[in-house]
Amino acid sequence: MTQQPRIPGSPGNTGDSGPQMEEPTTPAGPLPPAPDQSGPATVSPTGQETGTPQEKMAQGGEFLTTAHGARLKDSDHSLRAGPRGPALLQDHHFREKISHFDHERIPERVVHARGAGAHGVFRGYGTASRISRAGVFAQDKETEVFVRFSTVVGSRGSTDLARDTRGFATKFYTDEGTWDLVGNNIPVFFIQDAIKFPDVVHAVKPHPDREIPQAQSAHDTFWDFVSLHTEAQHHTMWNMADRGIPRSYRMMEGFGIHTFRLIAEDGSTVLVKFHWKPKLGVHSVTWEEAQLISGADPDFHRRDLADAIEAGAFPEWELGVQVFEDTEDQMFAGIDLLDPTKIVPEELVPVEPVGLMTLTKNTSNYFAETEQVAFNPNNLVPGIDVTNDPLLQGRLFSYLDTQITRLGGPNWNQLPINRPHADVNDMLRDGMHQTAVHAGVAPYRPNSLDGGNPFETPDGDRPFIDHPAPVAASVKERALPATFDDHFSQARLFFHSLSEVEKEHTAQAYTFELGKCYEQAVRERQLRALANIDPALCQAVADGLGMPAPKPSLDVPEVTPSPALSQVGRTWPLDGRQVGILVGPKVSTGEVAAAVAAVDRAGMVPLVVAPSGGEAATRLLGKDLMAQRTYLTARSIEFDAVLVASDTPPAPDAANGLDSKVGVPAGAGTVDPRVELLLGEVWRQAKAIGAFGAGEEVLRAAGYLDGAGVVSGSGGDDAVQQLLTLMPAHRVWERFPTTGRLAAT
Repeated sequence: MTQQPRIPGSPGNTGDSGPQMEEPTTPAGPLPPAPDQSGPATVSPTGQETGTPQEKMAQGGEFLTTAHGARLKDSDHSLRAGPRGPALLQDHHFREKISHFDHERIPERVVHARGAGAHGVFRGYGTASRISRAGVFAQDKETEVFVRFSTVVGSRGSTDLARDTRGFATKFYTDEGTWDLVGNNIPVFFIQDAIKFPDVVHAVKPHPDREIPQAQSAHDTFWDFVSLHTEAQHHTMWNMADRGIPRSYRMMEGFGIHTFRLIAEDGSTVLVKFHWKPKLGVHSVTWEEAQLISGADPDFHRRDLADAIEAGAFPEWELGVQVFEDTEDQMFAGIDLLDPTKIVPEELVPVEPVGLMTLTKNTSNYFAETEQVAFNPNNLVPGIDVTNDPLLQGRLFSYLDTQITRLGGPNWNQLPINRPHADVNDMLRDGMHQTAVHAGVAPYRPNSLDGGNPFETPDGDRPFIDHPAPVAASVKERALPATFDDHFSQARLFFHSLSEVEKEHTAQAYTFELGKCYEQAVRERQLRALANIDPALCQAVADGLGMPAPKPSLDVPEVTPSPALSQVGRTWPLDGRQVGILVGPKVSTGEVAAAVAAVDRAGMVPLVVAPSGGEAATRLLGKDLMAQRTYLTARSIEFDAVLVASDTPPAPDAANGLDSKVGVPAGAGTVDPRVELLLGEVWRQAKAIGAFGAGEEVLRAAGYLDGAGVVSGSGGDDAVQQLLTLMPAHRVWERFPTTGRLAAT
């Protein structure tokens, strides 16, 4: 019988046998990181290769020591004047230990506080070399990267599945310096000018009197702001659509948001917008699913990313660019390319792939890497430059400024995760947390005492050059171009580009969020904005709120939908997806083993769900199969599809006093109530369901056997093959007919 594949997620690196039952007493050195983990590259604070093995950057030695290296005999008891006497001030070990603990936390990010990170590599295709001199784009050039995904609104302790924008920030450690592409999973922003950034963040954050709600936009201050500041309507529409609750970081697009300028070897320039395209496609969860996840597994996205990398299902994205002529007006097809609330549909300007990013290693220390990584749009390399986008111009100041406070001074770039992989000779000296030991006596230019070093870079040695873009004759004023004034047509474009089921999800989201607002005036004002975007959408939301739908107050032009904006209608790879295999006391272990093997061959993760764990599961499944979940611990949110492999009668713990999910008197029914609950959730979430053998009777009893997206097979392998015909589409949306309310929009 085939050995069941290893399921990722266990902590540490204690080997296949796991930790010992008893506390180890034989001194031994620190265990190495797990095979899927990596730390930052071991370059010096000035960007030079040191050749130091990564394990030498972690703790060393087999004995406990002070921070100064003195070995310690006892770390369990304070130094006291007798067993019942007072603690002594001379206890240097206690003072060092508790003092360091008292200062372990640093200020969390104002936004993007909750994140997950991973290491990887970017390989250039060479296709961008005609438009940019940046070495990172050269054919087959490989560059180390670190990526941090994040939610925007919530604190570090919030949930991964809040309805929110996601950060998608990539640090390229190029040999020409560090390039930071600091974007989101949504290609537009709430505001056009950076001076409004404090306003939108204050509006969406918890109310300052009660500090609630956490990690939510479903409250009065957010909707008060976006309904008054209508340039936010386009971004808000993306948030209310399924993009606001992604299935996985591995299944998100990323966008640079702004328009950037690329400079070729000959000095010619083009304008571009950056796009990250996930190889697994763009997918989301349902709103009910997001709420269940937030309660049952608030670390869902972080766990999914780490487990996929550990399992070898390395996430991949293609980096692409939309390319525009660098004209004086910086417009394309009537769209102002400097307006960060606008997109250019891909049907008008296709995305040209320029390279592939693959994430291959998890972090070895969350704080040192994911928490201390610091991104900065100022980090540019030769061949990549900024434009006059008014939001980008403000970010160039804000990101640099915030790191000084959050990371304790101006030397945050010397933290290992932030160190460049290129030589640094910047003449910057001293400051808090300086870790470089600079030589010489003349950190100024010009000088002769240090032999003139550092020298300015001649053109032939590839310096970074700020492109001498012309500046039109003008006056100082607080204003934006008239081309920024249209706040509704692109929101309409996005909504009209969605499938009917996605439109219904969007209407439900608006209804839910506005239904959480206390103030009638806020709801009325947002309905007025929706009327200007799409009257049918406005009517659907108004009906849900029990309010009249206002008439449009503006004439918004008709738009041509962009099919690229819809997530529905295509098929995608299944790498790293999870399939729950439900088993009962009369299961055929041979067929379950066949199903497990078939799921594994498809590049997915099989999770066997048994009535109970431990020795009972071993007696049921044999020594070559393992139950990763039980009826008690499993929940629908973990699975992209479910396969029922046998009958599932009530387990011994199917009683309310042992599991509150049971919800019925003991002994009621022929199917365990937890299985009924799980199948009901999977059904509502439009996930594929399969069965074989007596499992078909379980689905028949629940009324699901003849439903859309439900398949059965002659055995374990065959049933998995049937599931594989459904799962590439992500969900079986045809299971639930749409209402028709939004079909004509």
